[in-house]
Amino acid sequence: MMEYKILYPEAFPIVECSLRHGEAIKAESDAMIAMDATVDVEGKMEGGVLGGLVRKVFTGESFFMQRLVASRGAGKVLFGHPLPGGIMDVELDGSYGMIVQKGGFLAAEESIQVDSKMQGLMQGLFSQEGFFLLKLTGRGVAFLSSYGVIHVLNLEQGEEVIVDNGHLVAWPDYMDYKVEKASNGWVSSIMSGECLVCRFRGPGPVLIQTRNPSGFEGWIQSIVKKGS
Repeated sequence: MMEYKILYPEAFPIVECSLRHGEAIKAESDAMIAMDATVDVEGKMEGGVLGGLVRKVFTGESFFMQRLVASRGAGKVLFGHPLPGGIMDVELDGSYGMIVQKGGFLAAEESIQVDSKMQGLMQGLFSQEGFFLLKLTGRGVAFLSSYGVIHVLNLEQGEEVIVDNGHLVAWPDYMDYKVEKASNGWVSSIMSGECLVCRFRGPGPVLIQTRNPSGFEGWIQSIVKKGS
């Protein structure tokens, strides 16, 4: 297994990966912060041209990924993400996939496949993530990023939880979920400020972020408008 450490986990974390000679890791296109001179970085289209286009157009992820390989000997790589938030490592054993909302994928071992997954019609129409999400499969470690800290809700068999769409990060592909109104009626849902939510049923973990990127974006836009 790849050796790594998540540094400064309490605020603005980064990941330090120690690559063996010939070992590689793939990451979002702007994730690399620093690397040893023994490491090379190159652009890679995960899933080919079509896969890159789907990720770029429908999920907001990069068309190209970075491939960082220790081609001239062992070396270390530091990578992070642009938002002020957490990074969590998730180990997949190959028996299930992990569904990741847009902006939530940061990096993974080369043994992890990063594909696009199409949601059902109703989920796609009403969820903030749209029709396409990312799906991680394979055996190995993946790194997920968030706005705010990542918190894990571990659900027991039959247990349900309702999560605001903007706070979702990831969940296993074997979990059932549906998008619904926060309240019984649309007017009440809109007035409450929680228009659409996701209902998950256990067993399984649901990864959420403690801050909502859309809320932060709206706050920034309101400041810009006041200053203009």
